[in-house]
Amino acid sequence: MAKKQKKQKKQPQQSGGTPATVALTTAGVDFTVHSYEHDPSHPSYGEEAAEAMGVSPDRVFKTLVADVDGTLVVAVVPVAGSLDLKALASAVGGKRAAMADPTLAERTTGYVRGGISPLGQRRRLRTVLDASAAAHATICVSAGRRGLEVELSPQDLLHLMEAVSAPIARA
Repeated sequence: MAKKQKKQKKQPQQSGGTPATVALTTAGVDFTVHSYEHDPSHPSYGEEAAEAMGVSPDRVFKTLVADVDGTLVVAVVPVAGSLDLKALASAVGGKRAAMADPTLAERTTGYVRGGISPLGQRRRLRTVLDASAAAHATICVSAGRRGLEVELSPQDLLHLMEAVSAPIARA
């Protein structure tokens, strides 16, 4: 079954926008919205997004929330890989990292699992973007709900999130 995809340039602030798209619009950043029909039975949100958009999985990044020494940290890594928790801890000057409790991640970011965006979070968390993002002119991250992605330059994401870039993903 083919998935429907819709592209929009610089979605205006409106009731249909998400906190992520509103943040991008407010910042004046160039971005493209990709919308597709989410299949709840798909085993991976990120891989589903890559397939639906026809984009290589190394350009689609998932947003994960981890606990580093008692502080929540956002890790943005390619959907084709996994998060190296030790590397994440090191990137933020910590010693130990573990995946955050999903309920706490949702409550802190204001997004549901599978739709957590690094942008427009309820409470801004320290963010680390995997260094592999620099190899691409644009990457895709969640726009704040399942079935909705935003495409933007990795440099704009780093700037907006005041994030750091570090090798935190494993193949």
